[in-house]
Amino acid sequence: MILRHIKYFLAVAEYQSFTQAAASLYVSQPALSQQIKQLEEGLGATLFDRSGRRVTLTDAGNVYARYAHRALQDLEEGRRAIHDVQDLSRGALRIAITPTFTTYLLGALIKAFHTRYPSLTLSVQEMSQEQMEKQILDDEFDVGIAFEDVQSADIDTQTLLIETLALVVSKHNPLAKQAAIDLPTLNAQSLVLLSREFATREQIEHYCRQHDIAPNVLMEANSLSAVIEMVRHTQLTTLLPSNIAHNYDELVAITLAPSLLQRTAVLLQRKGAYQSAATNAFVALAHEVCSNTVESNALFFK
Repeated sequence: MILRHIKYFLAVAEYQSFTQAAASLYVSQPALSQQIKQLEEGLGATLFDRSGRRVTLTDAGNVYARYAHRALQDLEEGRRAIHDVQDLSRGALRIAITPTFTTYLLGALIKAFHTRYPSLTLSVQEMSQEQMEKQILDDEFDVGIAFEDVQSADIDTQTLLIETLALVVSKHNPLAKQAAIDLPTLNAQSLVLLSREFATREQIEHYCRQHDIAPNVLMEANSLSAVIEMVRHTQLTTLLPSNIAHNYDELVAITLAPSLLQRTAVLLQRKGAYQSAATNAFVALAHEVCSNTVESNALFFK
């Protein structure tokens, strides 16, 4: 059995089609079918049910797929381990991050990391936490930055910071001169919020349910930049991390009192994943940068 057999097997399992799998692998369908046949003969088991319109895994195929996927992950980690240079003169890192952190945390992290390790390459992708967890488990990312409500037991987390959300308004809003607002005032607001695919929206709705309030959600958007633009150009308000407002001269963050709206930001990594020198360096630096962010935020809320 060779590595090619495993890759071909997983491609057919993914596409449920020999034709589509062959196209994705840039091989002919007869060649692919022959390789799968050799694999089945070597294992002494039929891996695919070919009787329907779609090719599906047999019971034996389902069992083998779990081990085949794990084997590819281990081999890829081995490849990265060979090329990992402990002095950090070269290396690569794959990072996933949720949208709200992109606005105020990512820039500081990347600046510090590139200044300290200029020869390392970074790949950064913004995505929902649900998608992030799936791709971390599939070994498509080394580190994720999201929230503590992790769904998978196969992901380890490390606390980065406690993030405080505030009522964010335009500087021309009548509320902009207030240092804090109470729950009845929040309840009277017309809000623009991120749409429900964002963890931030669920956290806001949970906070409102806890305090028995129901502000009027007049608009919603599926991007943070759109929410910010709506607030900048209207009298609508929103609930976002206070640090985001600090980056815009036109925005003001107002503390929610007496009960702060807070959530915990964490680093996500797959349990048992290979820890490259670049990964370890980034994790250490993230804790350092986030510690400074917490101190800045504490000063703001004094």
